[in-house]
Amino acid sequence: MMVNNTQALLESKILHHLQAIYGDSQSDESLNELTQELIDIMRFKQHYEAVSPHQNYWSEDDVAVITYGQSIQKENEAPLETLHTFLNDYLKDSINSVHILPFFPYSADDGFAVCDYYAVNPTIGNWQHIENIASEYRLMADLVINHCSDQSQWFKNFIKGEGIGHDYFYTTHKDAPISQVVRPRTSPLLRPTQTEKGLEHVWCTFSHEQVDLDFSNPQVLKEFINIIRDYLDKGIRIFRLDAIAFLWKKLGTNCLNLDETHEVVRLIRTLIEHTQPDSIIITETNIPNIENLSYFGNANEAHCVYNFSLPPLLVYTLVSGNCRYLKRWLMSMPPAQHGTTYFNFIASHDGIGLRPAEGLLSDTELATLVSTMQNFGGKISWRAGDNGVKKPYEVNITLFDALQGTERGKDDYALERFLCAHGVMLALEGIPALYIHSILGTRNDYEKLERTDHNRSINRHEWQYDALIEQLNDDSSHHKQVYEKISKLIQLRRKQKAFHPNATQFTLHIGDHLFGFWRQSIDRRQSIFCIFNITDEKQSLLLSDLNLVVTHKWQDLISGYTFDNSHDEITLDPYQMMWIANV
Repeated sequence: MMVNNTQALLESKILHHLQAIYGDSQSDESLNELTQELIDIMRFKQHYEAVSPHQNYWSEDDVAVITYGQSIQKENEAPLETLHTFLNDYLKDSINSVHILPFFPYSADDGFAVCDYYAVNPTIGNWQHIENIASEYRLMADLVINHCSDQSQWFKNFIKGEGIGHDYFYTTHKDAPISQVVRPRTSPLLRPTQTEKGLEHVWCTFSHEQVDLDFSNPQVLKEFINIIRDYLDKGIRIFRLDAIAFLWKKLGTNCLNLDETHEVVRLIRTLIEHTQPDSIIITETNIPNIENLSYFGNANEAHCVYNFSLPPLLVYTLVSGNCRYLKRWLMSMPPAQHGTTYFNFIASHDGIGLRPAEGLLSDTELATLVSTMQNFGGKISWRAGDNGVKKPYEVNITLFDALQGTERGKDDYALERFLCAHGVMLALEGIPALYIHSILGTRNDYEKLERTDHNRSINRHEWQYDALIEQLNDDSSHHKQVYEKISKLIQLRRKQKAFHPNATQFTLHIGDHLFGFWRQSIDRRQSIFCIFNITDEKQSLLLSDLNLVVTHKWQDLISGYTFDNSHDEITLDPYQMMWIANV
């Protein structure tokens, strides 16, 4: 039992979370008992000091890579070991954090239908490989918390009606009022499943191979807190709460972002930060922007939220040559409180999500973006909209192919446009994360797409190590050009105090063809004006529009060019970027 005042307050806080989650559905006695069980699972230190919610556990040095455990493979070697070698040999100077996408045994969706949360997929390695990577990098793992595999032992026990998991799944009757439910798929929501107890209708937000868990059962919550404790023991320090927005179900609602879901996130944060204070929670909520931001809470929910609106808006900006919507969005984004920040990305294992652009781009502009991406070889995944109408959910395409040209078609500026996109992301407020296939300039994988008949496979290429190294050593290869230029840009970024994730940011008003913002370090000693030509034509900029302090010397960190007071106008080439800093 906890004895000091801080610990008593923590115990009271956990109980408050549980009361907010379960309300009258659980007795006071059972909630008190659950509080003690969670405390025992997390193994709190006996004399833990109070945790400040406004402490930043990150700096400008933090950059993450997103990868599957098997993205790079070598014959007769565990892919996780091959990945570790590649990280050390090619990325150690560029990144300090690694997001390894679900590395557990699974049955579908490339890892997101987990069969066993306590095991590593033996085809890619074992826990020792995971712990080895965690010893050198800040390791991020997925907590696939909304659903698990229909091939899991839990679901098999559900069908049998006995054993661990037999009561873990959300079911309802076949005529339940589900018309308001919002979900990212067009398949039937309810899956008829024959069990020992009779026919059950199991809730499946995503696919019928991914069966939803029932968090109204406290045993499910307790199981996942045990999983979190296990991951902490294995060295995992960043937890990505996958599909968290769909967690709580309540008939007659849209079952999205419900109060109970937010309270579960608050509880998880309380438990994690009092166990391992430097651990971070990131919520994966691929939903409209305002709803996404709600997961910051009051610095008491997620430490980080994915900046889901950035990928579609930035790609639209670069293929349209107009930054009006990107600029309008950036101006509307509230600065994150200390203790919270944005998790910025422009490519991932999934496609370019379109829901986060709803309300930011018109239907016509979204249709133009979709059409342009299809012209560059992209595929479209659909979701069920209002009244069952299908709507585009995401574009499946590699980022390198997405930026092959403009709305008018392909051109010769693919590399410059691609680098410009990363220059924007690396400079924005927040922690940047780069998909490994962006660092490598990987193209659409049509062979894997055809083999799997799964749209997202187009962006999930698996490299053979020797073939990849050969490309990275070939001066004529675009893979080498991309890798070297992006690596140089990342390493430059990591040295700038003004790029701290919580440093000041203001949007610049320099027209629709030049996108820009100003960053200032927390100690106010460094300022960087970030300017990007987002068009395929030269653009001019009056330096007087930037209000550069005349007592300082100013230098473009990217090119090394130094400005003096005699300069009044500069010309940026197509897709040229500048990070103009005081020196």
